[in-house]
Amino acid sequence: HLATSLPLPSERDHLRPRIDLIAFMIDIKSKYSLKNVEDSLAHVDASFFLGKVCFLVTGVGRVNYCSVEMNAIWKLGETYCSPVLFCELELEGIRVATAQRLLRMLQICAGHIPGVSALSFGSLMRSSADD
Repeated sequence: HLATSLPLPSERDHLRPRIDLIAFMIDIKSKYSLKNVEDSLAHVDASFFLGKVCFLVTGVGRVNYCSVEMNAIWKLGETYCSPVLFCELELEGIRVATAQRLLRMLQICAGHIPGVSALSFGSLMRSSADD
């Protein structure tokens, strides 16, 4: 399910499936995109930041068109203890690899991978990024 911003409308709460993972998309070419994500973060329950949130940064192949500071994106990941993934949507191979990575993260967050929890996965992502 996709949403352009949070909070989600409450009138359909009873029909909404359980939310296992939130992937915030940031278009590196749009300051509005980053602002929208920052505004939406206030509406996410703190428990989701224990391995059930990631930031997906698109447009990384066009660094000369950047409107968003990379430090601001890295700071979001650090502040919310959430992984930052980079993707160039225009390249099929990278797009497919990123989709597979997100699907695997979703499987873990939904509890479909025995022995791996969203919290342990989140800590693994952070420790590998710190090396």
